[in-house]
Amino acid sequence: MSQRIGNTALAYARVWHHVDASDRILGKLAERIALVLMGKHKPIYDAAADCGDYVVVTNAKKVKVSGRKEDQMLYRKHTMYPGGLKEIKYKEMMKRKPDEIIRQAVSGMLPKNKLREKRLERLRIFPDEDMGIFQHNVVKRWEDGTLTSTPQRASKASVGTSIQ
Repeated sequence: MSQRIGNTALAYARVWHHVDASDRILGKLAERIALVLMGKHKPIYDAAADCGDYVVVTNAKKVKVSGRKEDQMLYRKHTMYPGGLKEIKYKEMMKRKPDEIIRQAVSGMLPKNKLREKRLERLRIFPDEDMGIFQHNVVKRWEDGTLTSTPQRASKASVGTSIQ
């Protein structure tokens, strides 16, 4: 009698991650967020399945860019009318919509397929510390911007201490 052991609901359970974007480089931050939204940090990762987690980003106003990008970077959109190309500089975009800067950076690092919009829906970005009702959902926090590896078995010396 053979039984098929498949992926359980627990393996596909979505976890909420909190990222503080203060003084972090935009590209490196967006790369790590994209990996979590895709679910590449999980052992059950499948490119055709949407198995990623939720990500809550705070302090979007304080994100940094390297080099002279702050002066040179442009964000473009088109109104679909003739001559309707609009360009906004990075500094102006940071004043108006700091969350859109991170969202566009993460969007550019996700695969261009049908799952892209679903993955971006799981990204919540806030310009400052307050994340509203989502603060109760957060399970994991990124202190240094990287995902923590899975905790090893507790040794006798660390019994009684909590792993954070």
